[in-house]
Amino acid sequence: MKTKAPSFADLFVETSPQLGGARRTKFLSTLDRLIPWQDLKTLISPYYSAGKRGQQPYPLDIMIRVHFLQLVYNLSDPMCEETLHDSLSCRRFVGLTMDSKCPDETTILRFRHLLEKNGLDKQIFELFKQQLSKRGLLFSKGTIVDGSFIEAPSSTKNAEKKRDPEMHSAKKGNNWHFGMKMHIGVDKATGIIHTVATTPANVHDITQVDNLRRPTDWEVIGDSGYLGMEKRESADPEKVTYSAAKRYSQRKKLSEGAVADEKRLSSIRCKVEHAFHRIKVQFGYKKVRYRGLAKNTARLIMLASIANMFIAACYESRSEVSFG
Repeated sequence: MKTKAPSFADLFVETSPQLGGARRTKFLSTLDRLIPWQDLKTLISPYYSAGKRGQQPYPLDIMIRVHFLQLVYNLSDPMCEETLHDSLSCRRFVGLTMDSKCPDETTILRFRHLLEKNGLDKQIFELFKQQLSKRGLLFSKGTIVDGSFIEAPSSTKNAEKKRDPEMHSAKKGNNWHFGMKMHIGVDKATGIIHTVATTPANVHDITQVDNLRRPTDWEVIGDSGYLGMEKRESADPEKVTYSAAKRYSQRKKLSEGAVADEKRLSSIRCKVEHAFHRIKVQFGYKKVRYRGLAKNTARLIMLASIANMFIAACYESRSEVSFG
């Protein structure tokens, strides 16, 4: 299916700030600048079809960009195909001209399965971390840990008449959540995600502390859900300082100096919330896209990789303003 030439109305929509076109173009331009596309192509190319037999596959660089477009806008496979047909800025971003054939939803799905099958999500995450380390952005010996719910459909109105068996329910405050949890450890200084773990929603945050702490860390910071983490058998309080925010009921009883210390701790700990904001708000992944933990984990690791590039760019721009 070929796309017809854009009308003046189409061009207006794509460039109008009021209709969001200019904002999308600016965001995709930033994404294009931050992602090391050539390194990704080198990493994935050994697993991608060379096209020696049968129908020729789409160029790998186009499929990588389509996959990243799908991630940052939280698109299903059919919706990603439709977006490529409808949006001129998205076509330009992935490298398609107006008369180019778009990858269909099956092609998009197969490429996603290729990444999942070969564990390339983890390799991409490590690739991005290595590049950020070379830029001097993973330098502190402290980790901030936190976990966040990713909701899943709780309805049983499906073919199997039951919920996803890998998802579970958990209560936070007065609200019940059904789904999974994303646990992350971020660098204390920069807020860059260095470790990702996922569990069903009923697994307590504190059980993942050791999985999220780097071997070289000598400080771990968490919210009130991590109170008592230094008492766990696997903890190493002689080498590691564990700091957890007090609960609100406890803070009311503190002295003025202790409250000031809590505020300073919160000002450091908030970096982990910025990472979740990128993934859940900017990229829209508040609810699982697939059944089971494995596919959702692969998607979350990819989103963490992209979020790291944006977080790193923000940190470097602040450093230039502060010290340049």
